[in-house]
Amino acid sequence: MNLPFFLLLALPVIGAASVLVVKKASQALLVTLLAAVMTSLASLYLGALVVRLEVIEGLDGFFRADSFSVWHLILLTTAVFLPSTGYAYRYFEKGTSIDLIYAKRFGLLWLGALAAMSLALVTGNIGIMWVAIEASTLFTAFLIFRNGNAASVEAMWKYIMMCSVGVALAFIGTLLMAAAGQQAGLEGGDNLLIHKIYEVRASLKPNLALTAFIFILIGYGTKAGLAPMHNWLPDAHSQAPGPVSAMFSGFLLNTALYCILRFFPIVADERVAGVKARDLLMVFAILSIVIASVFIFFQKDAKRMLAYCSVEHMGIIAFAYSLGPIGAAAGLFHTLNHSLAKTASFFSAASLGRNLHTNALSAFTGALRQYPLYALGFAGSMLALIGVAPFSIFISEFMLVSAAAETSQYLALALFLGATSVVFLVMLKHSIAIVWGKAQAVETRHQITLKSAGIESLIIMLPLLILAVLGVWKPLYLSRFIEMASAALWSMK
Repeated sequence: MNLPFFLLLALPVIGAASVLVVKKASQALLVTLLAAVMTSLASLYLGALVVRLEVIEGLDGFFRADSFSVWHLILLTTAVFLPSTGYAYRYFEKGTSIDLIYAKRFGLLWLGALAAMSLALVTGNIGIMWVAIEASTLFTAFLIFRNGNAASVEAMWKYIMMCSVGVALAFIGTLLMAAAGQQAGLEGGDNLLIHKIYEVRASLKPNLALTAFIFILIGYGTKAGLAPMHNWLPDAHSQAPGPVSAMFSGFLLNTALYCILRFFPIVADERVAGVKARDLLMVFAILSIVIASVFIFFQKDAKRMLAYCSVEHMGIIAFAYSLGPIGAAAGLFHTLNHSLAKTASFFSAASLGRNLHTNALSAFTGALRQYPLYALGFAGSMLALIGVAPFSIFISEFMLVSAAAETSQYLALALFLGATSVVFLVMLKHSIAIVWGKAQAVETRHQITLKSAGIESLIIMLPLLILAVLGVWKPLYLSRFIEMASAALWSMK
C-alpha cells in the first residue's frame, strides 16, 4: 500500500517546487500554507488506515507505519507544523515584510524539512531514517539565518556543526545495529528493517547492540536537544524567526527523539541489554531536566528561556519512556501536551518581541495592557509548561510520577521533582510579571487586542484551550489511541 506514503511525501515536494515559480512573496507563503494543509490531511488519512489495519507497509518495508509512528506524524504535522505555517504567514505580514527571494527560500526549506521529517517517521528502514534526519539538518539550518547579523550566523553554524557530528555518531550506531542484525541471522536488506531486527532481538549480541544504542542515543540525542549535547539549541531558538523556533521545538526535537525510541525496545529487552539500556536513557533524561533547570534560572531572554524549557521537556519525555511500558502512556501524552504549549509560547513570545523590539523578559513586564493577546498567550503557555492545573501537562507529569514511584525509581524521581520545582518558580515569576507587572517605557507598535488580531488569536489561544480541556476531560478515543501507540512501540505491531 504505497499511495498514502506517496501522498504524504509528494505533497510537500510539489509545494516546494511550486514556491519556486510564483511571482510574489505573498503567493509563496500561501503556497507553503496550502502544502502544509494538504500534508496534514494526508497524515490524517494515513492515520485512519493504521487505526483500521494496525500496520501498513510499502515497498517491502521501506515504508512502515504503525500507531506509534502515526501518533507522532499526525501530532507533529497537524498540531505543530500546520499552525506554525499559518503563524509564519502572519509573522511575515502576509509577505509584505519580506522580499520574494527570502519567501521562496523559506518555502523551499520549510517544506523540504517537512518532507524529510515525515519520511523519518514513516520509514521502516534505519538507513533511510538516518538519511531523512541528515536531510532535515540541511533544510532547517538555513531557516535560522534571516537578518544577517553575526549572532544568527553563529547560531546557524553551531547548529550545523553540532548536529552533523551527532548525526555522524548516529550513522555509526546504525551500522552497528545493522551488523548486529546480520549476525543474528538477517539476510539481504532485512538487517536494515527495524521490525525485522526486533523479531530477532533474542539472538542479538548484547554488547554490540548496546554499543550501537549508545551511538544512536548520543547521535540522535544531539538533534533531540538532550543534555549535555544541547548547546546548539538555545542559540538556534533565540535567533530563528518565531515560526521556525516553534517548529524546531515541536517537530524537529520530537522527530529526533522518535528515532531513538524506535531502537529502545530492542535493547531494553532483558535478553539484550535490559536495565542497562533503560538506565542509560534515564541518565540522559534526568541530566537534561537538571541542567535545563539550572540555566533557566539565569535566563534574561524569553526565547532562550523557552529553548531550555524544551531541553527540560525532552528530558521529561525520555524519562517517561525509560521507565518501560508503564511510562509510555505518560510519554506519549506529554509529547502532545508539550507540543501544543510550546507552539503557543513561541508564537506569543515572537510577537511580543517583534512589537517591543526586544526579547528581553524585563521588557515583557506589564505587556498585558498593550498586547493582551500575546501577553495572555505567553503567560498562559508558561503556566501550561510548568504543569499548573487544569492544563493537561499536570496530568501527564502526574502519570510520570506515578509510573516512577511504581517502578521504585526514587532517586530519579527526587531529582525530577527538585529540578521541575525550580523551573516552576522561575516561570511562574515571569508569568506574574507579564500580567500584573508595571510596564516599562518602551517604544511599541499599535495596540493589538484579541479582536483585532483575527486568525492570530485562534493560532495562539486554541492550543491553550485544548490543553485546558484535556486537563479535565480526555476523550475515550484519545486514550485508546495512546494505548495503541504504546503497544505498537513495544511490540512493533
